[in-house]
Amino acid sequence: MAVISERLLKNDTIQEKVHVATLYPGLEVFVFPKKGYNKKYASFATQFGSIDNSFYVEGNKNLLEVPDGVAHFLEHKLFEGEKGNVFDEFARKGASANAYTNFTMTNYLFSSTDNFEDCFDLLINFVQDPYFTAESVEKEKGIIAQEIRMYEDNPGWRLFFNLLGCLYSVHPVRKDIAGTVESIMDIDEEILYKCYRTFYHPSNMALFVVGDLEPERVIHQVMENLEHRDYQPLGEIKRIYPEEPQAVRDKCVREKMEVYQPLLSLGFKDRNVGFTGRDLFKKELASELVLEMLFGKSTETYNRLYEEGLINDQFGTSFVAEKDYAYTMMGGETPDPDKLYQALLDSITQYIQKGFKEEDFERQRRKMLGEFLRNFNSLEFIANNFLYYHFRENNLFDFVSLLQEMKAEDIHLRLRELFDKDYHSCSIITSNGG
Repeated sequence: MAVISERLLKNDTIQEKVHVATLYPGLEVFVFPKKGYNKKYASFATQFGSIDNSFYVEGNKNLLEVPDGVAHFLEHKLFEGEKGNVFDEFARKGASANAYTNFTMTNYLFSSTDNFEDCFDLLINFVQDPYFTAESVEKEKGIIAQEIRMYEDNPGWRLFFNLLGCLYSVHPVRKDIAGTVESIMDIDEEILYKCYRTFYHPSNMALFVVGDLEPERVIHQVMENLEHRDYQPLGEIKRIYPEEPQAVRDKCVREKMEVYQPLLSLGFKDRNVGFTGRDLFKKELASELVLEMLFGKSTETYNRLYEEGLINDQFGTSFVAEKDYAYTMMGGETPDPDKLYQALLDSITQYIQKGFKEEDFERQRRKMLGEFLRNFNSLEFIANNFLYYHFRENNLFDFVSLLQEMKAEDIHLRLRELFDKDYHSCSIITSNGG
């Protein structure tokens, strides 16, 4: 079993480096040494998320379409090995384990201060040793159905997916990550194994480890593990997404639930998509700078809306961008969703008309850079973000250079692109009694 390549990623500003080895048949292993840290953190992730429901592998043109919720279902099932629940095994070794599935990836992770090598072996093995039976899959359907119903009763979750359902007509990002109670009933062990053999091939995955560790030793441990497995090369996975129209599907959706305060989320569909690598990263940073300059907690807009009682300190903004979709969201609890909705649109219009001051841009840029550098004291931040950006063909270290290269003109352009009123929607949750 061979090391295909090795390289070193470095950043002089933050004075950190990551050792990278690509092992046959394509698994990338990242080791980030952090001297003096007692805690160690490892994650093993695959580029398989909830939107990957239609795909084929290069060399085999047979398109496979699977029910909604398979990626999340696989995450559940992998923790149930032939010898029992893997969570219990991590707990016996003194480690804390977890996993999550989002739109584009599934990540398995643990942290520990002791028994790292044993826990790391456990992580590598359980992710690579699936064990599904018809009986265990049927049992899991009941557990996941209960989880889906629980989220259906969560006002914040409903607010989020109701808005995505307004912004998008056919793209799978509009669907719940776990699928629906109906869709998961169509999942069986054959579908799980087919998806597993495609998306859990090492060439579609990556391992990331951070802590006071010797990179050579970690890489050798992974290499020894892979040597005992009969992996063959896999062609490129081609993901098929429906063609999404530019227009939003609906302008607004309202739902009544058990809430103490009404909730509003305002969203803008970004039609300027198709970016990858540094271009995608630059677009994301420019968008976050715009949102912070417009609605950050030190801005005139935020403080005015807060003093008027239209928002509380839970108000927030976010920008999400992948190659095929991107959107902006803002909102939170409010006593008057319709008034806040209009106030947000008016603020955006005024901001676009008057622009922003150069010193505001510089201040926010310095603030964003400072927060990024402070986050490098958190092993969880490093591990979770490194693989997230790696799967988007980005290097997390590029954050610094991209931010330093950013010009005020870039932000002015992004401001006008980001908030096109013809492509916005809103989601409102009000009280059952309201």
